[in-house]
Amino acid sequence: MTLTLKPGSEPPARRPGAPARGAVPRMEHVRATAAAPAVLEKARVRLLMGALGFSALFAVLTLRLVYATVINPILPPPAVLQALQPMLNIMPPPPDRANIVDRNGTILAVSLPGAELYADPRQVTDPLQAAEQLAAVLPGLDLAETDRRLASNKDFVYLDRQLTPPEELAVNKLGIPGVYFENSETRHYPDGDLAAHILGGVGVGNVGIAGVEEYFNKRLTTNPAPLRLSIDAGIQSIVHDELAAALKEFQAPGACAIVMSAKTGEVLAMSSLPDYNVNDLGTASGNSQFNRCVNGLYEPGSVFKLQIMSMALDSGIIHYWDYFDTTHPLRVGRFYIRDFEPAHVWMAVPQILNVSSNIGASRIASILGPKIEQAWYSKMGFFKPANIELPGPPMPEYHPLNDWGLATTLTVSFGGGIAVSPLQLVTAVVPVVNGGLLYKPTLLAVDPNEPQPVGVRVMKPSTSDTMRKMMTDVVAGGTGVYAAVPGYIVGGKTGTAQVVGPNGRYLLHTNNGSFMAAFPMQDPQYVVYVVMLQPKPDATTHGFTTGGYVAAPTVSRIIARIGPMLGIMPLSGAELAAQTAALTVPLQPTTPPGQVGLGPDHPLPPQANAYAYLLMGKKPPGMDDTKPDRLSDRRAAQKAATLLSASHTSHTAKRGASRIMAPVFPAISSHIMTERALPADNEFAER
Repeated sequence: MTLTLKPGSEPPARRPGAPARGAVPRMEHVRATAAAPAVLEKARVRLLMGALGFSALFAVLTLRLVYATVINPILPPPAVLQALQPMLNIMPPPPDRANIVDRNGTILAVSLPGAELYADPRQVTDPLQAAEQLAAVLPGLDLAETDRRLASNKDFVYLDRQLTPPEELAVNKLGIPGVYFENSETRHYPDGDLAAHILGGVGVGNVGIAGVEEYFNKRLTTNPAPLRLSIDAGIQSIVHDELAAALKEFQAPGACAIVMSAKTGEVLAMSSLPDYNVNDLGTASGNSQFNRCVNGLYEPGSVFKLQIMSMALDSGIIHYWDYFDTTHPLRVGRFYIRDFEPAHVWMAVPQILNVSSNIGASRIASILGPKIEQAWYSKMGFFKPANIELPGPPMPEYHPLNDWGLATTLTVSFGGGIAVSPLQLVTAVVPVVNGGLLYKPTLLAVDPNEPQPVGVRVMKPSTSDTMRKMMTDVVAGGTGVYAAVPGYIVGGKTGTAQVVGPNGRYLLHTNNGSFMAAFPMQDPQYVVYVVMLQPKPDATTHGFTTGGYVAAPTVSRIIARIGPMLGIMPLSGAELAAQTAALTVPLQPTTPPGQVGLGPDHPLPPQANAYAYLLMGKKPPGMDDTKPDRLSDRRAAQKAATLLSASHTSHTAKRGASRIMAPVFPAISSHIMTERALPADNEFAER
């Protein structure tokens, strides 16, 4: 409906707020439309159905989403998930040099991140001021040298190759233009001087320059797996501490100790003193860097009697029940071979070893002769450098093999006239106690899951069994009594040898004292050796510096401490007594029925070398025959005979009549000399 005002009609009354009269009115048209109710209702139904449809659709989607993500989620394949993962690597790169660990995994050497300080001298405005600033925060920096480098015309100079993190931070705070850092690695040895001579050390650029660091340099830089050594850090620490205590007590300038497995040849501990902190190899003296266990060559002294005895028994020419004439010194020309404490009796083999008779060992050596001696020492490794994973083992020193005469044959039998390393001595004693198998010494751990090392048989098992019994007697009641350990059956041998001076002659009143031991003797597992170099006597040694006094007690303390750590528990009571009784031989054995033993009525066996006859002042039988084990050359026999007196000096000969024999290469052992007078109550000088 439309309403229209006619012209002339009276307008309606003005509402409040309406335009004033006379104003032009605005015309408004209002149209009112009324829809049919049926149409509106139909629209409402459609809207409602649409809303319900969409609600149902969203409900289905929601339920499906819950099912697919919560109830039964559908995941992509693992490869897809892996590909979608962000590649975030927060691990540092592997070190350029592999770690070194002991047999139990204890870290002995590790490479740590570090920094090197360098500069571009062209960017340094005031070299002297920069050098002074750097010297203030870097202890040990050479001010003059740093100033010279910074003032050079080069574009790159190193200022410090081994910055510590605090030093790096201090230099960074200086903000010197032209001075920069370069990432590097620093080799670190957590235990400082522990196993110093084994580890060795590295130089500039982390390059190995000593020890296993040098020997395995290529392996350590190409294989990231840790290098696992045979060393046991706990055993090494004990050996080092006990050796250092003995070194201090006897004011010795040097010492060495080794612990080796008798079943594999693994070196569990090796300590050479004095030593050094491996972290400060660059400042260590040459004396402290010298490895006395591997690179040192020394006359072994009476420890070497273990070799002559094993050699004699294994040859079948001599038996442990044979007796030898030790009633008087042996005269070789103007010189004498004496015992420290003459017994003036015929001694059997066990007693010769028990009291460490030089005369008895010489008699045995003269029967065997140089050929048998040389063959034995050769297969034991005494004529070549030690085969160990360390750089530069030296060649042993010994008399030329083609001129191995009477004096050499005799003196080498008790450890004179030959110089070998302590490592070689220990290696050669392993077969003496383990049943006759020689193993290569090694600094690498043997994997129990891999094939075990195979030893080379160098003697009969029966020889080793007899030697174990005789070595047990040495500790039970011979020269090695101070090596005894409560609860353990220990066997061993003492050694005392003079020291050759710079002029090739022996130093007066100076010697090296050593002790070689094995335990437990019922089934030897380990060999322990200690040598004190040029020790000084004290109140505990009664004025002597023999191996039985200065080295045997240290061996005893080492075994007592490492035994339980190695799983070898002490015995006690009846078990200990029974085991000990089974490991002894009579010092004066009787000849078994049906056997012919050597003695006063039968001094030499049929196979005796001509030297044995010459020592008795007799003409060797068949001097002209051509057998290789005899002196077939008449001139050689006559030359040897000139060294002998026509008649032997009796046991009452004056000791002052002899003097030190002129040395050969190396010098003849100290035992061919005038013995010092011993106190009347001293039974054996070695004890």
